[in-house]
Amino acid sequence: MRRAVLFGAGGGIGAALGQALAADPVYDEVWLGARSALPEPVSTHVRTFRFDSDDEPSLVAAAALIGGELDLVFIATGLLHREGLPSPEKSFRSLDPAAMAELYRVNAIGPAMIAKHFMPLLPRSRRAVFAVLSARVGSIGDNKLGGWHSYRAAKAALNMLTQNFAIELGRSHPQAVVAALHPGTVDTPLSRPFQRGLPDGQVQPVDTTAASLLGTLAQLTPDQSGGLYAWDGTRLPW
Repeated sequence: MRRAVLFGAGGGIGAALGQALAADPVYDEVWLGARSALPEPVSTHVRTFRFDSDDEPSLVAAAALIGGELDLVFIATGLLHREGLPSPEKSFRSLDPAAMAELYRVNAIGPAMIAKHFMPLLPRSRRAVFAVLSARVGSIGDNKLGGWHSYRAAKAALNMLTQNFAIELGRSHPQAVVAALHPGTVDTPLSRPFQRGLPDGQVQPVDTTAASLLGTLAQLTPDQSGGLYAWDGTRLPW
């Protein structure tokens, strides 16, 4: 059996990824996880679970529930802004320690805790993929505009963790692929406040993005493990 698990299936990109995985004949079993309850899936090979990346025992319980070997672990969680949180900073003068801590907790610590409990479920004897949704703005080498300090720093931390996990996992799982993915600008609630003025065609439909991300993962090889990749397969600088 080929099995996949997705964290963040209740979000914009996550919901589209869940639909794409459920429809993919490659997978015999698909687990979709979210912080709140998901609708009951119509397919018998799709199952749902709840998790809270701030609550490590919930991750332990999820790993025990799912059990067995996993061919794909995909983390589609993330936070750029929410009601009550300051807007992405345009200046260092706007830095707020509580906001910085929350963005780091959601975008870096949460995925790290998921990795702690789910990377051990990857098989050693065949190809397996551990993927996280990151962002191009977390690339230090690509940063030409500055600003968005907290979000950039949190995603840069996630990118570093991805590289660390790839190095460590490669020692025991030579066929494994660990990848951070930049989805581009996608038509979701996360990006809508920042879409004004973007060129026509730059904002992609969420289902198109989901298909592109999964297609990119399907093409990556173990020697590409640890990289940051755009939805179209382009490798981005750290």
